[in-house]
Amino acid sequence: MAPCWLANSKRIRALRWWYCDPEEAEYYLIGGKGIKSAVRAVTERFKYIMYGLLLRFGPETPILASVPTEMTRMNMTAPAHGIDEERKKMGAARDQASSVSHCPECGSDQLVEDYDQGEVICQACGLVLTDHAVNRGPEWRAFTKEEKDERGRVGIPISYSIHDKGLSTVIDRVNRDAYGRQLPLSTRLQMLKLRKWQIRTRVHSSADRNLAQAMAELDRLTDKLHIPAPIKERAAIVYRKALDSGLVRGRSIAAIAAAALYAACRSSETPRTLKEVSSASRIRKKDVARCYRLLLRELDIKMPVEDPVRCISKIANKVGIATQTERRGIRILEDAKKKGIVAGKDPMGLAAAALYVACVLEGEKKTQKEIAEVANVTEVTVRNRYKGLKDALGLNI
Repeated sequence: MAPCWLANSKRIRALRWWYCDPEEAEYYLIGGKGIKSAVRAVTERFKYIMYGLLLRFGPETPILASVPTEMTRMNMTAPAHGIDEERKKMGAARDQASSVSHCPECGSDQLVEDYDQGEVICQACGLVLTDHAVNRGPEWRAFTKEEKDERGRVGIPISYSIHDKGLSTVIDRVNRDAYGRQLPLSTRLQMLKLRKWQIRTRVHSSADRNLAQAMAELDRLTDKLHIPAPIKERAAIVYRKALDSGLVRGRSIAAIAAAALYAACRSSETPRTLKEVSSASRIRKKDVARCYRLLLRELDIKMPVEDPVRCISKIANKVGIATQTERRGIRILEDAKKKGIVAGKDPMGLAAAALYVACVLEGEKKTQKEIAEVANVTEVTVRNRYKGLKDALGLNI
């Protein structure tokens, strides 16, 4: 570092910005030069600055009056190397560490980065491509989720299921300072006003209020139906598209939100029926179906054909059917798909009938009524699908 007598000069102390240069520090990290090389580079850079000042203003300048004669004479010689050469070396090392995508020995792209050793290794032949890789992750380690949340210095990632995508600020209701002391009454009243206006600014337009209400409804539906977070994100994207297209105006927000969630479940082949979604949203099934058809037509969404095999495990878990019987039901449905008798029929009804057939073949005592109630279909549907599977597959039951 610079000599201590330089701290008395405010103008020369302002030149110490270079000591915090991130690019220069990254160069010495990539190159693995060590502390001695860094100190040597600091001295050379300081000599470079002093040499330029002496050439520009002369040694008799009042700014340089506090510099000893020995230091002035030392700085009259040009630096050993310029900063441009250092930056070129730094850029070359950084490019070499980040642009390697294939192994030059065997051509494989299976490269493994060992951040502890700073190496990039080919997984196929074991060649070490570079030993100066920079770990661009955090400088701390966390072994549990609580430690990760405590040490993290960033917020949540962008989420479409939050009306402002999680980018706004939240003023908490702790009413304590950084030391845990209770805030005085005047400060608490001030924070109350700030919190109130912060909430108002987050939902200042009608679209924001609409999104806030719709995302709250989506949260409630996903929690009640046990729907995963990725499906929830997809439903939020569908609702945002509907809002941008003007499809929500004049219609129920809860109905459009339920239709968007059902569309997300259908597109991801998550086994949730329209009846389940409508009963959870407290909206009539007819209204949810109408909004669902509107979303498909206006947003041009293509839905895959629902596979009844995905409904097998859902029904079997609720009824308490053995795993062997469940696998037998899956094989029955696979054989029915090859025969071509699955198209155009309700997937839940087919799955319920296949499970009932499997229960009969495996000797497991389950009634049609128990399976039909869990599958949200009637006993007549299970009985008709059971007869169709029996005749098409030639089962002797």
